[in-house]
Amino acid sequence: MKEILELLSKNADLTVQQLAVMLDMTEDEVNACIEKMKKDKVLLGYKPLINWDKTDREFVTAMIELRITPQRGEGFDKVAERIYKYPQVKALYLMSGSYDLSVTIEGHTMKEVALFVAEKLAPMESVISTATHFVLKKYKQEGVVFEEDEVDTRQVITL
Repeated sequence: MKEILELLSKNADLTVQQLAVMLDMTEDEVNACIEKMKKDKVLLGYKPLINWDKTDREFVTAMIELRITPQRGEGFDKVAERIYKYPQVKALYLMSGSYDLSVTIEGHTMKEVALFVAEKLAPMESVISTATHFVLKKYKQEGVVFEEDEVDTRQVITL
């Protein structure tokens, strides 16, 4: 099972047939493993990694640090549940360190993101403070480099 996950995490386009050959398993065994992982919510889906900067889609991504007071008897989970239900929220993590939750959101403009923080996140009674950081450029995501360095093809000339 772990081997299937590792292979799929590197290339979600692999077919059951390819996985079976690579792992010396039958296609039925691979299918059974995949179905079990889906049922157990280990394998949650397949999603392409897209370099949106190469398209005409206009949006901004922001990472927001939230310091919160955990809810009595429920910890951080109830606050996190309220936050992750917003469609703008693309990722949400409980953190160690100087803040509690890391929220990644997308919006059409910086103003839209700022309003979301000001109107939806900051007013929550559990929220102590927010710090918003806008993503200016993505260099690497999910282990994939977005822009490879240009190779200098000039020849060295010595005198």
